Amino acid sequence: MKHSVNILIFPAGAENALELYRSLRYAPRFKVFGASSVEDHSAFVYEPENCIYGLPYIQSPDFLEAFNAVLHEHNIHMVFPTHDDVSLFLLENKESIDALVVGSSVSTALICRDKRLLYNRFKNFSFCPICFEQKEESIFPLFAKPARGQGGQGCSIVNSDQEVSAVLQDPAMLLCEYLPGNEYTVDCFTSKNGALLFAGMRSRDVVKMGISFVSRSVPMTEECRLIAETLNTELDFRGLWFFQVKQDTHGRLKLLEVSTRIAGTMGLYRQLGVNFAQLSAYDALNMDVSVLVQPLNVTLSRCLQSIYKLQIHYDVVYMDYDDTLVCNDKINILAIQFLYQCKNSSKKIILLTKHEGDLNESLKNINLCSGLFDEIIHLTPHETKVDKIIYKNAILVDNLFSERKDAYEKKGIYVFDVDALECLLDY
Repeated sequence: MKHSVNILIFPAGAENALELYRSLRYAPRFKVFGASSVEDHSAFVYEPENCIYGLPYIQSPDFLEAFNAVLHEHNIHMVFPTHDDVSLFLLENKESIDALVVGSSVSTALICRDKRLLYNRFKNFSFCPICFEQKEESIFPLFAKPARGQGGQGCSIVNSDQEVSAVLQDPAMLLCEYLPGNEYTVDCFTSKNGALLFAGMRSRDVVKMGISFVSRSVPMTEECRLIAETLNTELDFRGLWFFQVKQDTHGRLKLLEVSTRIAGTMGLYRQLGVNFAQLSAYDALNMDVSVLVQPLNVTLSRCLQSIYKLQIHYDVVYMDYDDTLVCNDKINILAIQFLYQCKNSSKKIILLTKHEGDLNESLKNINLCSGLFDEIIHLTPHETKVDKIIYKNAILVDNLFSERKDAYEKKGIYVFDVDALECLLDY
């Protein structure tokens, strides 16, 4: 299906922005662009022609003019903001923006961005944490956090009257009850009609830099469902949103924060069928949507992942077979991914091997079609691979050091071991 809706993710490089990209990149109706003020990790992930950098910061008086110029140049229909401040700014200025801004109402975004407003709005509800506006007889510990903040940044435990006084003198800070229990995030989706179509609870087992590095889907409790329904009734959400809760000393859930942007860990429920970004995009187009979630347990575990960008151009790939394309009698999935990437880029693929026995039978046994290769060169044990390399604008992928050394020194082409295939992959 031909792309019909161009979507801009802004800013494009943070973890939650990458979740938006992963959620939308395979949807046949959408073409995804990414924009940021400075070049960031999106340059390693998005299609190069779909990356836009150099936008002014939202505080700049020139931002709207420059932003609209980008929207026109790339025919952008829809914008997904990925930072709370950016989301609020774009929603506040949506009448001046020449594309649809995906998100909830301005009033809701404003309340969600400022915890002082949020807690004041829900102070009469049992799930609202106790806040202290003046010094009183305290039961320590207490908890201090910025009214406008996210990811635990700037938060601290308060253990003395002196620390209480310092927090209360800072108008940017809030002083709240300390919540020692388990913490959960609840991912939500609200339709254009205001119906809460989905609310899914997940744990925050390992948290670093405000990001859940280990998270599990957990059964929705009635207590948490009531909080979700109350928030949805009292505020004006549309599309994706989430909130976080934490247990107090009695095990009761108290509200930490609410946000109208995507969360990076929303990918957890995407694996079970709830694609928050696609649902929000279709809903923003005033289409009727429904949610199908499978009753499976899923765990997400994050680690630092290395992505490489190699400044190299080649038209031909020489690929070894034994211990390269096939390792321990199994297909090397990474090598297959690379070869099909080459197919998509119209690169010539040559299988160059000294495989013992019937190569066609071996390919058949692992269900690998010989048609994947533009040419197959099956050498005898006494022939050398370097003599068969005739293309100059080529690379060799081979597990043997001696073969790589010969090709590099005698033919002047770049060579890669199996473990270096990662640097050849487009992400």
